[in-house]
Amino acid sequence: MNSVRIGIVGAGFAARYHVACLRRVYGAQVEIVGVTSARAESREAFGRAHELPVFEHAAAMLGQVDVLDICSPPYAHEEAILAAAAAGKGIICEKPLTGYFGPAGADGNYRGDRDSKRKMMEETMARLGRIAGAVRKSGTFFGYAENFVYAPSVQKEREIIGKTGAQILRMAGEESHNGSASPTYGIWRLAGGGSLIGKGCHPLGGMLYLKRIEGLARNGRPIRPASVSARTHQLTRLPAYRDAGFIRTDYHDIEDYGFMHVVFEDGTVADVMTGEVTLGGIHDYIEVFANNHRTRCNISPVGVVDTYNPRGGQFKDIYLVEKASTQEGWSRAAGDENFTMGYQGEIEDFVTCAATGAQPQSDLDLALDTTAVIYAAYLSDENRGAEVDVPRV
Repeated sequence: MNSVRIGIVGAGFAARYHVACLRRVYGAQVEIVGVTSARAESREAFGRAHELPVFEHAAAMLGQVDVLDICSPPYAHEEAILAAAAAGKGIICEKPLTGYFGPAGADGNYRGDRDSKRKMMEETMARLGRIAGAVRKSGTFFGYAENFVYAPSVQKEREIIGKTGAQILRMAGEESHNGSASPTYGIWRLAGGGSLIGKGCHPLGGMLYLKRIEGLARNGRPIRPASVSARTHQLTRLPAYRDAGFIRTDYHDIEDYGFMHVVFEDGTVADVMTGEVTLGGIHDYIEVFANNHRTRCNISPVGVVDTYNPRGGQFKDIYLVEKASTQEGWSRAAGDENFTMGYQGEIEDFVTCAATGAQPQSDLDLALDTTAVIYAAYLSDENRGAEVDVPRV
């Protein structure tokens, strides 16, 4: 198997676990060429912390890499994807793939929650068309970094569906916690939306993937989303909201709760819940109700380790689980989140496919469908939950 040279764009949370997982890949030789990000201080600090060369911008890395690993905020994804595709380089792109980030020159006064959602959907579809056209024209590798796809529980369900010929009748899934730590989250022109896009992309992507697997197993063609209805809310902005200090509330113009009801081409359904108002750590799952079985895919927490701490200070240097607001009392700790959340499997698949020319489990088509569903959902919400057909690239 060939070696793979990878350059990382971004120096935040995603970049940190990408480096950790790349350094644990087996079966292929990986060289992390370096890192870049928009802010000099962040890329320099990241380079020092991970002992990596630092580049001023992505263009400076392109000549030295086989794959560009894009871990930057969503508003910067398209530019990096197009540059990598034009250079014939493989691409790994974090979720969400892309979105609508306001009109040209949008500043701190822009309010995405007040903008036309039909315009957002149409302009996002045009953006998706540019991305898809560039990637397909280049013929290069593309991995969509949706970790729910690679969570061990979801991969077990993939096996069950494939080997039993199951028909999925309905699914339910969620990602919720007490608010993102990212400084760009909460600002539509940087994040492309709120809970629906920032968190809903995870369970939605996982469920779209499982319906694709069902279709491929039964008749050789993915079963794709046909329509969506949705509602969103800004719960922490309600006049009667009482802030106890445990939930992030400083959002500029996004929703902090959202719900999507997806209808597939075959008439079956999936329900997605997501939000920023859930205490106790990340709440991630997918549940599948099929004609021959039922599976609960627990993604976080998974119940590998339960630990009791009577005094918080004792665990100050111990990581237990993401987004927990306290370490006192009982905690359902993570033994290895990179594995249980699917990050390691994701990177393993991407590196192997980049080296061999194989197609990854989470690919461009899944990224396109996930993004299209979410922006159709925003339009549905603007129309008070009216059903909207999912557009195609």
